Amino acid sequence: MNDETPDLQIISSSGEASSQPDAGREPAKKKRTKVSAKAAAAALEARIGHKFSDATLLTTAFTHVSALKSARKRGDSYQRLEFLGDHVLGLIVSDMLYRAFPNADEGELSKRLADLVRKESCADVAKSLGLLDDIKLGAVGAGAGARLRKSVLGDICEAVIGAVFLDGGYGAAAQFVERNWTERMHKPRRPLRDPKTVLQEWAQGKGLPTPVYREVERTGPHHDPQFRVAVDLPGLAPAEGVGGSKRAAEKVAASVMIEREGVGGGNNDA
Repeated sequence: MNDETPDLQIISSSGEASSQPDAGREPAKKKRTKVSAKAAAAALEARIGHKFSDATLLTTAFTHVSALKSARKRGDSYQRLEFLGDHVLGLIVSDMLYRAFPNADEGELSKRLADLVRKESCADVAKSLGLLDDIKLGAVGAGAGARLRKSVLGDICEAVIGAVFLDGGYGAAAQFVERNWTERMHKPRRPLRDPKTVLQEWAQGKGLPTPVYREVERTGPHHDPQFRVAVDLPGLAPAEGVGGSKRAAEKVAASVMIEREGVGGGNNDA
C-alpha cells in the first residue's frame, strides 16, 4: 500500500515549491542579526566596564525620548535613569573628594564637586568611552541627529551611571565613577566663576543696575532648540549669545559683554 500523503512544501515568493525548513531552525539572517546585536552589547559593556544582568537597563540608558513610539512612554527613555545617575554621581564624587582632599574646607569641596559633575564633564567622559554612536534617536535629519547626540552626551553618561547603580549596586557605580573621574579630580582646578556673576559684580561696581536678560529668538525643533538671548545694561550696547538652553545662552551673552568691555575673571561655561 502506497503512502499517498504528500511531502510538506512551502511556496516561495517566486511561486516555486520548496521543502519546509526545520520548524525549530531560525533563518540564518535572523541568527546573524541576533549575534551582531549581542556582540555590540558586549562591546558596549566592555567600554563601560560593567556586564549587565538586566540588559533592558543598558538599552534604556541609551534611548532618547524621540525614539519612543508613544510620547506617553517617556519612562522608557533615559530620562529617569539620568535623574538617578545625577544624584548617584554627586554622592560618589563627594565621597571621593572628601577622602582625596582632607584639608579642604566645605567651600573648596563644593567648588570642586560643581566642576566635576557638570554636564560638560559628564559629556567628556561619554566621549572618552565612545558612547556617541550608541545613542538611539528617532527619525531626525543627519545633521540634527549629530547635534542632538552631542547635546545629550552628558545626560547619557548620567543615565549609564543610574543603570549601573540599579544593576550592580553602589559598589559597581562607584567603580565606574572612580575609573573615569579620579584623574579629572586631581587635575588643577580651573576657574569656576560664572560669567553672569562676574558681569553683575562689575556692573554693581560701576553703579549700574543688575543686568537684564531677554530671549530674542528660539529656533530649531522642540527636542533640540536653540536660544538667542541678549543682555542689557544702561549706557552699553546689548550683547547676544546662543545656546541649547536659556541659561547657556545667557552665559554666552554675559561672556560676550565681559570680553567686549574688558572685564576680567569670567569664563564661558554652560
